[in-house]
Amino acid sequence: MNPTQFAGGARQIGQSGQSGQIDVQTFIDERPLSRFQTLVIVLCFLTVAIDGIDIGLAAYIAPSVRAEWGLTVTQLAPIFISGLVGMMVGSLVFGPLADRYGRRPVMLASVACFGVATLASLVATNVAELSALRVLAGIGIGGATPTAVTLTAEFVPARRRLTLITVMLCGNSLGSAFGGVIASQVIPRFGWHAMLVIGGGVPLLLLVALWALLPESMRYLALRRPERADALFALGQRIVGSAGIAGGTLDATTRFVALESRPGRAAVRELLALPYRRGTLLVWTTFFMGLSVLFLMASWLPTIITHSGGSMRAAALTTALWSVGGTTGGLVIGRIMDGSQPTRVLGMAYLFACVAICVVGQAYATPLLAAPFVFVAGMCISGTQVGINGLAATLYPTAMRATGVAWATGIGRFGSMLGSAVGGYLLSSGLSYSVLFAIVAMPAVVAAACMFAMPRRAAPTLAAPAV
Repeated sequence: MNPTQFAGGARQIGQSGQSGQIDVQTFIDERPLSRFQTLVIVLCFLTVAIDGIDIGLAAYIAPSVRAEWGLTVTQLAPIFISGLVGMMVGSLVFGPLADRYGRRPVMLASVACFGVATLASLVATNVAELSALRVLAGIGIGGATPTAVTLTAEFVPARRRLTLITVMLCGNSLGSAFGGVIASQVIPRFGWHAMLVIGGGVPLLLLVALWALLPESMRYLALRRPERADALFALGQRIVGSAGIAGGTLDATTRFVALESRPGRAAVRELLALPYRRGTLLVWTTFFMGLSVLFLMASWLPTIITHSGGSMRAAALTTALWSVGGTTGGLVIGRIMDGSQPTRVLGMAYLFACVAICVVGQAYATPLLAAPFVFVAGMCISGTQVGINGLAATLYPTAMRATGVAWATGIGRFGSMLGSAVGGYLLSSGLSYSVLFAIVAMPAVVAAACMFAMPRRAAPTLAAPAV
């Protein structure tokens, strides 16, 4: 019998007849990152970047829609809220579907959903129609990002997983910023309908590339579709073939397997079963608290600055610092998480965010003084949100990973809606800005406490029977 051969020496876990059996994750972990794996990361990056453009689409077109349709600010609210509702529904629905039917088909369906729904918005003639189509677009967005996180997590070595997930997720904030640049050039020249053409057409162009290039997860295939041995071997060959000399070779008799078994019940129920319950509830709470602060700050910071006497330019630049800080934080925090205890890193980042937000509440009237603390707050709040997605991907085994990431994101969407809604109430409450910002910072303290309370060791995988 010929054993599987490659330079990394991936561990053989058993043999059957003339076939060497290799654990998929061991195979990935003991190899350098190949060009093929990098391609998967890039495709996921582009997907979440286009998500970022589409997430901000309502904000980009809102002023023009209001002027053309003669709406009040209050009448615009359903357009904003509907997208968040759709994203919540998409996360809760598509996650279990990705664990059942595969990461690739759910990614394709999600991108198609928000692309088609955005293009269909061209024919909307009132708020109700546009809001309904924003729900559908949000459903697609809600399904695409968690699936991209899951697929990236399952194609990269464990030693670099959190770093690469956070790099991939930075596509979301970059896409959102790029979308603002596009909107500033397109809408004044061609109108808000042109922005819908871009927001819907680009995802459909990406869909063609995803259809041609995006593979199914090797870990998913090994666990859920073991009969597709040829497809698994072909994926292994693509990783080996694009890894250079260090990649080694595969023997023709190799059979890839997963050292996990399927859960005995639905993945959603398994999230709250022992030994995952504690980690799940703490991660859900962290998502909820983190997104409530993120959306509250992102939505209302420009208004606070202008109401306190700052110029629109100062408000725009200060808010841009929040976004730049978020991208920087995602890259830095992910790198630190791979070399340290991830939950401790996230917990400390949330505490730093709390301090920075409180300082902004004291310095808001002087934008130049507040700016560096806005950057730090954005770095810690948006950066931890990227990091917590990576943590969620490592918390669960393959059979329930997509569900775990998606449901955590879906629960967090409740927090995003709460943050968007509470901001207006706080601004009209008559509280001083120093007290208001202190209240805004409190969810970050709760998120930090949740991270410090997380189990130091990950929950065990669903072990497969001995082969």
